[in-house]
Amino acid sequence: MKSSNIGGQAVMEGIMMMNRDRYAVAVRKPNHEIVVKVEEHRPLARHEKILKLPIIRGVFSFVDSLVTGMKCLMYSATFYEDEEEEQRRMEMSEEERQAALRKKEKDDSLMMYGSVIFSVVAAVAVFMLLPYFLASQLERLQVPNLAVTIAEALVRVGIFVLYLWAISRMKDIQRVFMYHGAEHKCINCIEHGMELNVENVMKSSREHKRCGTSFLMYVIIISIIFFLFIQVDAPALRVALRILLVPVIAGVSYEIIRFAGKFDNKAVALISRPGMMLQHLTTREPDPEMVEVAIAAVEAVFDWKTYLRENFGEETAEKERGAESCCAGSENG
Repeated sequence: MKSSNIGGQAVMEGIMMMNRDRYAVAVRKPNHEIVVKVEEHRPLARHEKILKLPIIRGVFSFVDSLVTGMKCLMYSATFYEDEEEEQRRMEMSEEERQAALRKKEKDDSLMMYGSVIFSVVAAVAVFMLLPYFLASQLERLQVPNLAVTIAEALVRVGIFVLYLWAISRMKDIQRVFMYHGAEHKCINCIEHGMELNVENVMKSSREHKRCGTSFLMYVIIISIIFFLFIQVDAPALRVALRILLVPVIAGVSYEIIRFAGKFDNKAVALISRPGMMLQHLTTREPDPEMVEVAIAAVEAVFDWKTYLRENFGEETAEKERGAESCCAGSENG
């Protein structure tokens, strides 16, 4: 396996794939047509020195992925607006449509950043503060601080796994998770030296080391380690630490998943295993039509044929020659 450095996420009936300074969103429209939109990626931190600083770059990358992901999700949702809204737009004059479009872009921007802020605040409250407040009730029983911290860790893991299990049971989310599986399968197909087509993608794994699910699992694990070793007595200071250390925990988690994505050995496989096991909750086996959407997103921003030749060399060339000879044999027959 050789890392391609491409990544993405599932959106509503589609997939976003990012490669360096470009990303593509491919969506299967209600009429079954695949539409692909390619955009330039403008990261929040554009200074190269910042992007080279360990941990700090992870914080910016995390926030940037939230903003870009929400933007792509909102774009994909536009293809599934209700008929009443579409009819109302058709009845407008050109001037009214342009004014409505400007207003919508402004509202969407506010909604996007508002959603990102709400998501971060909600995540900190549910996965960082709630476990602490629940575990701290043990202090009334004169339980040692170390036992309370261990209980907090168990509660945090339990809430996280229960949350993933609960959303994985929702019908609409299950389709998103199927597209999530298609995204992983496409990347795995390329990174294992196979030609990018529906057949090869379908037989590839839906687990991947650089997945956002793995990142979140690392956040949970790193937070447990931090709070086991950073002990304070004042309850207010404990709460403050759990909030203030969130960027540091996210940055450390980013470095781990970045390291795991670069190497393929037993040690990396071991540290990646917990997150990849959780991906059984956040991914589903896609159907061939979903894979077609994923392939369209990849091909819009990534030259996978050149990647295969450069990283797999003669092996890829032999496969291509074999495919060409098969085609030629079929034509002659």
